[in-house]
Amino acid sequence: MACVDQVELRFDLASREAQTHTNLSAVRRDSSGLWVAGDETATIEHLTWSGTLYDHERTFRLADYVDLPAGPDDEADIEGLARHDGALWAIGSHSLKRRRAKPKDPAKAIKRLATVVREENRFILVRLPLDPVTNEPGKGAILSGRGENLADLMRDDPHLGPFLALPGKDNGLDIEGIAVTGERVYVGLRGPVLRGWAVVLEIRPFVDGDRLRLAGPYRKHFLDLGGLGVRDLCPIGDDLLLLTGPSMDLDGPVRVVRWRAREHGSVVSAKELETVAELDYGVGCDHPEGLAVLEDGRLMVVYDSPSTGRLTPEGGVMADLITL
Repeated sequence: MACVDQVELRFDLASREAQTHTNLSAVRRDSSGLWVAGDETATIEHLTWSGTLYDHERTFRLADYVDLPAGPDDEADIEGLARHDGALWAIGSHSLKRRRAKPKDPAKAIKRLATVVREENRFILVRLPLDPVTNEPGKGAILSGRGENLADLMRDDPHLGPFLALPGKDNGLDIEGIAVTGERVYVGLRGPVLRGWAVVLEIRPFVDGDRLRLAGPYRKHFLDLGGLGVRDLCPIGDDLLLLTGPSMDLDGPVRVVRWRAREHGSVVSAKELETVAELDYGVGCDHPEGLAVLEDGRLMVVYDSPSTGRLTPEGGVMADLITL
């Protein structure tokens, strides 16, 4: 593979002040541009292709379309977007978080490391119908709430249940990708990674008024990604591309892997997976977080914590374009 180009994603002042452009976690292409999301807000953004860059940002508050469990302003930690059959899907991380330690005050740092927080807006799966003319979302449906969200449905799972009490950055449950193909919705887990095996869930949600319900239990797929977890998922033809990286708070390695999901069973060995790209990453910056297939077949990768070299004076950030 080769990184053949970069393209600018330009954001308005409100998104720059919210640091959405430096916390990008998900991206998906549509006919007019890109849907993107950051992991520090409860919004989804649309950028239009102008011929040289993506700009003319429109911001959509999730709370205008679904009832968020913790209200309109708490962050939803959106980690995956999917677009299929006239609808946009968004999924939160479903993860707990541990407070950051600040070494300047050792006693306080130790106390903060013992504090684990659950934020209910992270525990959501949302489907928003899109207007075929304006491409704007309409009233949607949500899977959320205590006892109903995906994480709580795993509480008795022999593989995943033991990890629900762990924060995402501690190899606990951490959802970081979604792909929709027909009735199947694939959910990629950054963690837990089980003795080197990553997990992808397969679910079949359906709309019931303003709620999403699951048709039957979820199915688990175990993939030998060499100890890496899933950072994003994206359909490519009948297959899926997986953006893979460490489950813990590490920089790399980062790879794009092709999985022929319809051909393989629930235990997928390394030889059944094709590594199609090894991605560059920074030390403490430039973390690949979102993956999309463009109309011309190239891959777009967006980055969390971009290095200063990716930021533009006009309020944009550079995404990578990769040809396979």
